[in-house]
Amino acid sequence: QVQLVESGGGTVQTGGSLRLSCVVSGLSFGSYAMGWFRQSPGKEREFVAAINWNGGSTNYAVSVKGRFTISRDNAKNTVYLRMNSLISSDTAVYYCAARSLAVVTTSSASYAYWGQGTQVTVSS
Repeated sequence: QVQLVESGGGTVQTGGSLRLSCVVSGLSFGSYAMGWFRQSPGKEREFVAAINWNGGSTNYAVSVKGRFTISRDNAKNTVYLRMNSLISSDTAVYYCAARSLAVVTTSSASYAYWGQGTQVTVSS
């Protein structure tokens, strides 16, 4: 059974930082590209960041580039999202996702497995 479990969400003030974690089990983690997506109330789920199988290639949404960093530890079956300089528009439920092909992609339809999400709230 494949499981993706996110953690690290919470409430932070504008300009603050958070690090999200996603622990994956039930699949060969090192063979999967991983992505982070987010969804705010009334909006569609949107791409945030993605990383290939070995961390050698990453991709970011324009809105988070320079502020967020995606990384992975294949020994721990974990993908991370470091979020700095948070702003109110970053408020959302953040989801991690796994893609069976190892290359990065921004399309949510390309990801087969999803976590349950973790809430991030940025307050002013």
